[in-house]
Amino acid sequence: MLAVAPASSQAEKPHPLTMPLECSQADCPLLGGIPQTTGMRSGFVRLKPGATVGWHTTGKNEEALVILHGQGEALIEGHAKQPFAAPALVYIPPATRHNVANTGKELLEYVYVVAPAKLE
Repeated sequence: MLAVAPASSQAEKPHPLTMPLECSQADCPLLGGIPQTTGMRSGFVRLKPGATVGWHTTGKNEEALVILHGQGEALIEGHAKQPFAAPALVYIPPATRHNVANTGKELLEYVYVVAPAKLE
């Protein structure tokens, strides 16, 4: 007798992929988490001069910003402003309220990567 498991119990494993960093909007999702990944999410952001993404938190996740073009500031609650200019990396710890501002005269472009943090 052949036993077949229900489709809902057979989770697909994430697979390798590539994609262009093209975005006609201010914020374009790239990786969406499960089932595409095991929990990581990512997106491509474009901020006009003087714009911000708005205050937010990534909850129990940590976040990395890979600054591709432009300059700005990472505004992290309880900390001094963290200025940056491309190319750069900005790290934001879990459960940290933060914002990103474009302080330059050109478009600020960056990729964010959010992943579950292993808190002990």
